[in-house]
Amino acid sequence: MKLTSAVLLGLASLSSGAVAAASSPLLVIHGGAGVERKDLSAEEEQVARAALTQALRKGHEALMAGKPAMDAVTAAITVLEDDPTFNAGRGAVFTHDGKNELDASLMDGATLRAGAVAGVHTVKNPILLARAVMEHSPHVMMVGEGAQVFAAEQKIELVDPSYFRTDKRWQQLQRALREEAGGQAHADLETAKHFGTVGAVALDAEGKLAAGTSTGGMTNKRYGRVGDSPIIGAGTYADPRCAVSGTGWGEYYIRLAVAHDICARMNYLGQSPAQAGEDVIIKQVPALGGDGGAIILSADGRASTPFNTQGMYRGWIGADGVPHVAIFADEKLKLPGE
Repeated sequence: MKLTSAVLLGLASLSSGAVAAASSPLLVIHGGAGVERKDLSAEEEQVARAALTQALRKGHEALMAGKPAMDAVTAAITVLEDDPTFNAGRGAVFTHDGKNELDASLMDGATLRAGAVAGVHTVKNPILLARAVMEHSPHVMMVGEGAQVFAAEQKIELVDPSYFRTDKRWQQLQRALREEAGGQAHADLETAKHFGTVGAVALDAEGKLAAGTSTGGMTNKRYGRVGDSPIIGAGTYADPRCAVSGTGWGEYYIRLAVAHDICARMNYLGQSPAQAGEDVIIKQVPALGGDGGAIILSADGRASTPFNTQGMYRGWIGADGVPHVAIFADEKLKLPGE
């Protein structure tokens, strides 16, 4: 479909305005909402903070080298996918059938190009496959075996399914199966089996934005269920003025088109990242019965990390190269623009 001259003019206007207002490069990441102190040992907390710091530094390295926001997003997310701490890549949770099904998406705010994959089993870094879909195919989303065939064609690294298996995630599945057998399936849903996910949003030196999200889905999920993470506009969205990556109960994020709604509020209502995040994440999502969080970044360098749970793995890094990391709700993480 060809873009009309009016649409192209509008996009150019948005983009030029974003560049004019751009501040220095900035990266914001998350490693999933729903984390609770009682479920995290001191050692696990230390490992998580170290992984978040490494992801920030890797993305920062790309930004400081003058690379586009997309490079920073994929660099940061790849680090988190490789760390078993998070529900993405190697740390993905198990489905009801004892398999790992991985989803990811990313979007280039400057061009509105996007790529996504869902239900892949052997792709080491799903975020890299999502980028390949965007850059080397005419499509936006690929799923299942077809996505894996494309991964092989694009020489994306494939691994044996055993690579994704961790004892912690396996035990979470066994607990969920016992609860289900005991008639406590709904209670288990309420105890955060729908949490996890990693994501990043970045602003590069040219004032351009990008966003990406990757997940292992929901513990004990069936029937090829897909959440919000690989859906553009639900779990991931970026345009010339705004970038968002979400984490939470995917069904609600899909129903509310959370990522797009946040950007729409910023674009059309003039809301700040904090205001838009408050309205959508803190008010609308819980009003329907869902929960979770998001990271939000504007082209003028303002950021917000709203969440309505006890904690969310999160962090940011600016041009000075100093990583800022937090996990729990009572940790103050002063963000750019606050």
